Amino acid sequence: MSDTVTAADIDSLMLGIGRRARAAARPLAFADTAAKDKALRLMADAIDASREEILAANARDLERARENGLSGAFLDRLTLNDARIAGISQGIREIAALADPVGETIAAWERPNGLKIERVRTPLGVIGVIYESRPNVTADAGALCLKAGNAVILRGGSDSLHSSRAIHACLVEGLKAAGLPQDAIQLVPVSDRAAVGAMLTGLDGAIDVIVPRGGKSLVGRVQAEARVPVFAHLEGLCHVYVDASADLDMAKKIVVNAKMRRTGVCGSAETLLVDSAAIGTHLIPLLEALTQAGCEIRASAAVLKVHPGFRPATEEDWRTEYLDAIISVAIVDGISGAIDHIARYSSHHTEAVIAEDPAVVERFFNEVDSAILLHNASTQFADGGEFGMGAEIGIATGKMHARGPVGVEQLTSFNYRVHGTGQIRP
Repeated sequence: MSDTVTAADIDSLMLGIGRRARAAARPLAFADTAAKDKALRLMADAIDASREEILAANARDLERARENGLSGAFLDRLTLNDARIAGISQGIREIAALADPVGETIAAWERPNGLKIERVRTPLGVIGVIYESRPNVTADAGALCLKAGNAVILRGGSDSLHSSRAIHACLVEGLKAAGLPQDAIQLVPVSDRAAVGAMLTGLDGAIDVIVPRGGKSLVGRVQAEARVPVFAHLEGLCHVYVDASADLDMAKKIVVNAKMRRTGVCGSAETLLVDSAAIGTHLIPLLEALTQAGCEIRASAAVLKVHPGFRPATEEDWRTEYLDAIISVAIVDGISGAIDHIARYSSHHTEAVIAEDPAVVERFFNEVDSAILLHNASTQFADGGEFGMGAEIGIATGKMHARGPVGVEQLTSFNYRVHGTGQIRP
């Protein structure tokens, strides 16, 4: 199909995709674990075997992105190479190796009247995933949804359309070879934005939940317009707090990694908070380590008094997800000041505390309200693969149903199964 279709055809196209997804979801809900795992392993094999085709497709996307003047951070998220393709196939194999969540008994108990009640994991049904420039999401989302017994409709960004198509072809190959419905994983074949609008309507009841993965404007639109439940985060405005009790060498390594390992991921640190009691010991070495790593610093007035010359931080800086080699730095009044700053500006995604004082760590964990909290570790670990989930569809920052990395367990619901021996209610 061509990249564009007329507006009059979009609804028909998307409703058809929805109907096929709903039909595929029924047999998937009770599909044999061995069949799902076989399909996943064959998908991984197909991706490895199609490396050259995937790289060629990605080169087309990158050429167009450069012609459109897209940022370096955007290009990094879009880029595939041998290592990243190997990582995609390895992630699928790790998902195959996970325990099947479908049918797991979460809890069981017996009532005084003899009724035996079980709470059992079940698939969600049909999941719509709307994402932007990361073509690896095609594989991650498709594999995770399949493992959890769900059908999925994937709508990738126009900038990654060729890459996503090449990866999706490998996923379909695995489904066919394992005897599972090919419509279990569908990729919207057009880049027209009207396709997103159609998905947000729920496709006449076909879609059970939508997962957006992208920039603030995309996620904001999905949250504002969706007529079905949404697992989402608006942005990864992540903080690192360095306490006076922190080991300085550890703090330098963690802060530089949290910001600079990959600046374009949602777990990249955007704000560094330094304990006022550590100004004389930690502040200058941390600033120097970041500067030497090529990071631009936006500094608060208190920081500029100690180390003038940096660009002054504005109120907007504390609210900005840079996704670039830029970090805002402030001095705070200990753990209380750090908690207050995070409460005011955080997007509730991921925060880290670097400290040796257990009382500081306990307060941080108890009082900071974010999906992921780390102690003495980089915020770049905010990733489903690093959590042992094989991969993730995204990091959910809401509090309903799913929070943090959305992996196979988070892509299930549950029902109650009640066993009786003839009981009736008086």
